[in-house]
Amino acid sequence: MFLADLLTTVFERRYLPKWADKADDRPLEALVTDLIGATGEVSGQNLARQILARYSALNDEEKRGFFRYLAEGLAVSVSAVRSALELYEKGQSKASYREFMEAVEPPRQELIRRLNQVPDATRLLVGMREDLLRLSKGDDALQALDLDFRHLFASWFNRGFLVLRPINWESPAQLLEKIIAYEAVHAIDSWSDLRRRLEPVDRRCFAFLHPAMPDEPLIFVEVALTKGIPGSIQGLLAENRTQIEPDKADTAVFYSISNCQAGLAGISFGNSLIKQVAADLSLELPKLKTFVTLSPIPGLVRWLDSEGIDHTSADEDTLRKLAARYLMTAKRKDGLPLDPVARFHLGNGALVHQVHAGADLSDKGLKQSAGVMVNYLYDLEKVTQNHERFASSQTIAASSEIKSLSAAGDKAFTLELPALN
Repeated sequence: MFLADLLTTVFERRYLPKWADKADDRPLEALVTDLIGATGEVSGQNLARQILARYSALNDEEKRGFFRYLAEGLAVSVSAVRSALELYEKGQSKASYREFMEAVEPPRQELIRRLNQVPDATRLLVGMREDLLRLSKGDDALQALDLDFRHLFASWFNRGFLVLRPINWESPAQLLEKIIAYEAVHAIDSWSDLRRRLEPVDRRCFAFLHPAMPDEPLIFVEVALTKGIPGSIQGLLAENRTQIEPDKADTAVFYSISNCQAGLAGISFGNSLIKQVAADLSLELPKLKTFVTLSPIPGLVRWLDSEGIDHTSADEDTLRKLAARYLMTAKRKDGLPLDPVARFHLGNGALVHQVHAGADLSDKGLKQSAGVMVNYLYDLEKVTQNHERFASSQTIAASSEIKSLSAAGDKAFTLELPALN
């Protein structure tokens, strides 16, 4: 802790309680204006507390009005930017550059920074952005405001600030409850279910945490240590499965990756998480040679339906061919894969390795993926190359098996599928 922070804390504890909790009933916009212009640290923190407290009590319509004020009342001044740019064009100096930088940054960015100066504010601001994302659909001005949150969060949640923490059955109950609540891929139904995922010697779980939110995981990954690459989530999570000793495993399977904070959407942690976990596991268990996922294909059924294919009538071989074709050829308008999980892993430098029918027979797995799952392979020597090719030309790295299945899927799509309709 810096000396100034220490002195501020001592001052607050001794003096601030006498007046800091006194309610300020002025309009929220007036408090915002005062906070942006505040020169005293203690008075600024008091204003920040009151703004955050007042915001938390707003209903959705009032929150939308608050965001509207930030979007329109605290936006960039076009005339100030034009004036600063003209000055900068005349001569690039420290002063002209500073004036230009100040002009192009909207006051609402400074507001967000100043709100973040009080304890627990980071978590509250993440929640505020979650509200903004929910309330801004179809509203250009509010979506522009979100770019300011996203710009600041990208710095605040930079990989250098994140802490990789192993999660096990001995971790604090408060953190374990969050793992149950945030699991987004394969629901954890009970404490016993969680225990089966964390306690065995051939299971691992890791989470990224931020010092400003020490009890809130940002993202976590569940890992199974196995012999060979699995093709079924039922087998991987079976109660009666046979455990193996970690030093006998040759494969690390990332079978569930869950983003925990909706207010951090678009701030990427997964790439760093997977690479860090793979590196740490390699040091702990040198016999590990293969790093793969066992992933759902959440867009598959929707795509099959859009193509008029009755997947319920398709056999497993046909489903594998269609899944491979979907992963290799179904694209958005921007050229990226239609499937969100595919975009994530391919963007991280993985390759499409194998597909398995009948791999997830849960209600969710059948509804979204027709029971099909995919292994994305992380070849640590090729992830950078794969990532660069995907980023520059949307080239999808895939095994020869997947390429063959995709080609067969083309034939199935054009020849066999009318019989399935």
